[in-house]
Amino acid sequence: MGKLKAEKMVLGMVQTNTWFAVNEQTGEVLIIDPADCADKIERKITEAGWKPTAILLTHGHFDHIGAVESLRRTYGILCYAGEEEKEVLENTEWNLSASFCRTGFALRADRFLADGQVLELAGFEIHVIHTPGHTKGGVCYYLPEEKAVFSGDTLFRTSVGRSDFPTGSMSELVRSVRAMFEQLPDDTAVYTGHNSTTQIAYEKRFNPYI
Repeated sequence: MGKLKAEKMVLGMVQTNTWFAVNEQTGEVLIIDPADCADKIERKITEAGWKPTAILLTHGHFDHIGAVESLRRTYGILCYAGEEEKEVLENTEWNLSASFCRTGFALRADRFLADGQVLELAGFEIHVIHTPGHTKGGVCYYLPEEKAVFSGDTLFRTSVGRSDFPTGSMSELVRSVRAMFEQLPDDTAVYTGHNSTTQIAYEKRFNPYI
């Protein structure tokens, strides 16, 4: 335990948290939800001396994927996403880029992940948790040894993600968060897709949606 340093940049038109899961022992880094401004992300990585290992996507909305193509080319790394999110990533209406951007864009992930799958990346053991509700194929990434979960837009501090976009469902979202509460220890840090970091124990007590 204790290898993880989580750092973020707030990027893009809707202030998305792009997370860097840094292995302090090796300098390897996972880029989680690279929202936009690939040049800023690359500059931060260069200045910090990190070694990018992979891109992890919690879901396929435009504000979480804007810098993927550039980063993938620059570093020659793979992009991972939930297996049920393929259509969202590849559909400009469903990923909302057609509505919010001048030009809609689609994305193809390199690897698709199943619920319960365990990855070994950047020296971390990463458990994939399928959390439908914000989108049908959304996932959270749980690092048990680091007591951390990257929740994307599934769980926020005293809130949850929107469910009124294509493939969303509030009932599924609530079930997903309740399942996370049952599965994850109270002292798990929650690194969210927008706004502030929180903790499972805090959300169990104060989140009005659950």
